[in-house]
Amino acid sequence: EVQLVESGGGLVRAGGSLRLSCAASGTNRADRAIGWFRQAPGKEREELSCIGSSDGSTYYADSVKGRFTISSDNAKNTVYLQMNSLKPEDTAVYYCNAFPVPGSWGQGTQVTVSS
Repeated sequence: EVQLVESGGGLVRAGGSLRLSCAASGTNRADRAIGWFRQAPGKEREELSCIGSSDGSTYYADSVKGRFTISSDNAKNTVYLQMNSLKPEDTAVYYCNAFPVPGSWGQGTQVTVSS
């Protein structure tokens, strides 16, 4: 069974940074594309970024391009999301999942950006 567990969220001031981690078990990270998503209260879940399986190609939504960076440490079976220049509108629960077709959703990790 594939499990993806998110961590690294927290409370940060606007302009600050956080690094989220997505630890994979039951699968090799390099065998599938992994994406980061977020859902803010009252809003639909949003695709933010993904990293490809074989070539490590990346994708970013316009809302985070230039501020967020996705990376992968295949030896640790972990995908990271480095988030810089955080804004209050980045406040949400962040999730990782298979991309482009997500599986079951985990608990996510809460990111709160204060103004």
